Amino acid sequence: MKIGDVRAMSPDEVEDKILELKKEQFNLRFQRATGQLESTSRVRAVRRDIAKLLTIATERRAGKTIAARPSAQKPAKEKNKPAVKKAAAKPAAKAKKKGK
Repeated sequence: MKIGDVRAMSPDEVEDKILELKKEQFNLRFQRATGQLESTSRVRAVRRDIAKLLTIATERRAGKTIAARPSAQKPAKEKNKPAVKKAAAKPAAKAKKKGK
């Protein structure tokens, strides 16, 4: 479930989806306890989906409005940049003293 999809839902739809996912989470816990769980990754996905829905519900109750992000295009990289090489500073070799 993507966050954009959640933001497009009405508050009632969000509450219904939270309830549905909590029931699924309950069933998944029982399946895990009895050894019948086939897809262990689903437990994590359901937990995260519930968190997304609860976050949006909380934001709406607080009156926050989150603007939609601009398109997911990455900024173009600048081309023809001159390569800058760092000068390696090597310490002068120390002369070993032979003194007894």
